[in-house]
Amino acid sequence: MISVENISFSYGQKRILEDITLSAGSGEIVGILGNNGAGKSTLITCINRIREPSSGEVLINGQAISGMKGRDIARLIAYVPQRSEAEALSVFDCILLGRKPYIRWNIAEEDINICERVMHKLGLEHLQLRNMDELSGGEQQKVMIARALVQEPAVLLLDEPTSSLDPRNQIETMSLIRKAAKEDGITVLIVLHDLNLALRFCDRLFFMKDGRGIRYCRADEVDGGTIRASYGVDADIATINGERFVMIRQEDIYGHE
Repeated sequence: MISVENISFSYGQKRILEDITLSAGSGEIVGILGNNGAGKSTLITCINRIREPSSGEVLINGQAISGMKGRDIARLIAYVPQRSEAEALSVFDCILLGRKPYIRWNIAEEDINICERVMHKLGLEHLQLRNMDELSGGEQQKVMIARALVQEPAVLLLDEPTSSLDPRNQIETMSLIRKAAKEDGITVLIVLHDLNLALRFCDRLFFMKDGRGIRYCRADEVDGGTIRASYGVDADIATINGERFVMIRQEDIYGHE
């Protein structure tokens, strides 16, 4: 499991994050939500030490990561950024890069087998010899998730993995993430802007505003008050075919006609 304890971060004199605390268990998917500038992406990069927090600690299975080497952190935490440039690599070679924290002098048979197993799980075998820059956006995103999964992490951090995808690829990508989390016991922290994807695929939701956490709750506990506090708009929560949906009230955006 992961425990984020009182993480704060500043750019110079400007405080970006203040006393962020949350925890999540194995196999749990936590959506990180909030408006633009709330500090969501900064939080993700503080968790895996891309950015050094000004205070606070992150523990994985009770072990603090602050004193770990980068290679050791990469064996515990995998990260898929918001934007990944298409590389002049084959799909297989791109995925194999995820094994870098484990490779010393030579690529082992185990590394190859793990890559092949993950490609099979994500349905990517038919693409393995294609170049990354030949793939669609949805295919590229699946490859980047596969590269993260071959790290065999305890924690997977995802920054808006569906932001540039069409609805079908959004659902496919989120389904793959949920399947990996549940089958492999990976804790997933995922930054999302789409509230309805979050309600559908996440177990719990962490709402942020102005660098602070304002509510951490189960997905089925989200209410209009939480949406108002986070985004400054009123919303109704409706249940359709057993799924909960957020509907933002139009007059809050455009004003009364």
